[in-house]
Amino acid sequence: MADDRVVAEIVSDFFLNTCQRRRRLNMDAIAVLTNSSQIVHVLTDDESDDALMQLSTGSIAEFYIEPMLSCVGDVDIMVHYSFELAIPQGQPPPAQLSLPDEFHGDVDIYEIIDSEFSGYVYLVTSYLLTEITDDGKYKTVQSLRKYASHDLDSEPGDNVQGPAIVIKKPDQTSSLIRSLYVYGSTSSADVVPCVRCLSWPLQAADWPTRHRNYGWPDSATVDRVVSNGCDVVGVAHRLCRQDEIDEWMSRHQWRLSFSRAEITLLNSWMKVQQIVYHMLRFFMKNEGLADIRDSTGSKILSNYNIKTLMLWACEMKGRSWWIDDLNVVGICVKLLHVLADWLADARCPHYFISNCNLFDSLDNSLLTQNTARRLHSVTEVWLAEWFVNNYIRKCSHRCHPRVRRLFGDISTHVKLQKAVSAVVDWRLDDMLFDAYCDFAGFENGIHTFRYPFSRLRLCLHLFDERIVKDG
Repeated sequence: MADDRVVAEIVSDFFLNTCQRRRRLNMDAIAVLTNSSQIVHVLTDDESDDALMQLSTGSIAEFYIEPMLSCVGDVDIMVHYSFELAIPQGQPPPAQLSLPDEFHGDVDIYEIIDSEFSGYVYLVTSYLLTEITDDGKYKTVQSLRKYASHDLDSEPGDNVQGPAIVIKKPDQTSSLIRSLYVYGSTSSADVVPCVRCLSWPLQAADWPTRHRNYGWPDSATVDRVVSNGCDVVGVAHRLCRQDEIDEWMSRHQWRLSFSRAEITLLNSWMKVQQIVYHMLRFFMKNEGLADIRDSTGSKILSNYNIKTLMLWACEMKGRSWWIDDLNVVGICVKLLHVLADWLADARCPHYFISNCNLFDSLDNSLLTQNTARRLHSVTEVWLAEWFVNNYIRKCSHRCHPRVRRLFGDISTHVKLQKAVSAVVDWRLDDMLFDAYCDFAGFENGIHTFRYPFSRLRLCLHLFDERIVKDG
């Protein structure tokens, strides 16, 4: 048994030693800034005060580690206008002093109304806040109640996936996407229009106060999460997206988004937890498990299921479960088995909304059950070998040829350890050069800000959200 764990220990040491803390100035930060500047310019009228505010989300915002193989895919950016705001049902409109500086002028207030599906809501116009310019105060006027739709202003050929507009290379997209794409950026971008909600939603009211055996998240983190509120994004439940089922519902149903909360929580994780999250995502993607679709064409598993799995594990498992053994391969296996149980039972509990099942529309097909059995069959020995062949070998391709040659023969544990140690040493020695390259790239990337910011408000918000937050 001890001999069987040697490879897992080698792989675990590799990840713990090579996943360094991310530098503030790196190519991912450049991708966010350049894409964000273009989006704000294109979607904002220079002659109006209706600012488009943005928040970088997803992997770039959630990970503070920088593995040898990037844990960042697309650039994810949420955008909201300064003239729209959502509030929980029954809550009075916000007072003037409680409005952040980004909101100004006339502000439409929408009430968040529960829908037939947990986690999905409707937005109903409720109030109009009119700014009285001579004294800087707002006047509240009740509005005609009307359900808001989320029809994206897209053109034929635009790549719309769920609530997001996907920005790719100009020759692959229509004119709208071409206007948003930043020439020279290596990353595509998922732009998600949303409506900001400054309050914690009623649908997740029990999350801040529920009992936690191991003290994560701590009270200070919970307070930060709650104070950031949430967002509402324009996408209907999976069962309502097809027009032939319910055309009205597919255009008027919205989903609560906890991206701001997730960024805060994931950045409070221990390093080992971020590493395990990266490993699980890499395994699911490269093993093809994230591409399996059911009979309706919908994906069975997604990165959000992995994130949900990790959030529950961080809350339900004590610190010693993560750090006593420091066997990240073994931890991954245990969590994959939990995910297999969720799949088999068609039950993936939403982390924030207690009565929401993320697998509520999953069909109990042979394909779903086979996927669950496939996850259950993963062993520590097999997964350790998988990471050697599919991850560490790829990392060796970034190294000097003499390091790569060591992987020509890793038939014994001694030879494997020597090859992996050489990659680790190369990684540590190369970090200073990587920092120089990123700085040079950042300096050059500044020139891709081809359009000037029309308002100082946007400029300050953009750099504060991306740079100051990381400090």
